[in-house]
Amino acid sequence: MPTIRPIADLRDTSKISELCHQKNEPVYITKNGSGHLVVMSMETYERQLGLLDVYRKLGAAEKQVEDGVSLLDGEEVFGRLREKHGK
Repeated sequence: MPTIRPIADLRDTSKISELCHQKNEPVYITKNGSGHLVVMSMETYERQLGLLDVYRKLGAAEKQVEDGVSLLDGEEVFGRLREKHGK
């Protein structure tokens, strides 16, 4: 369930900050009953950016498969990485 607060709550920035860190999700701010802003902790923001990057990469990989780009063998790829990094 999303956390929704009126814009007047922004007067108490400590309270909003605490709420953002407790919920680990965006807090939606309304003005006159309509959506106006979204506030979130840095950790939540960075996690959202990371997920977006993963989704973009998955989309690009799916497009390559659709376009007939040949797939690499997983064991071969990991073997090369182990050789390169000595693990």
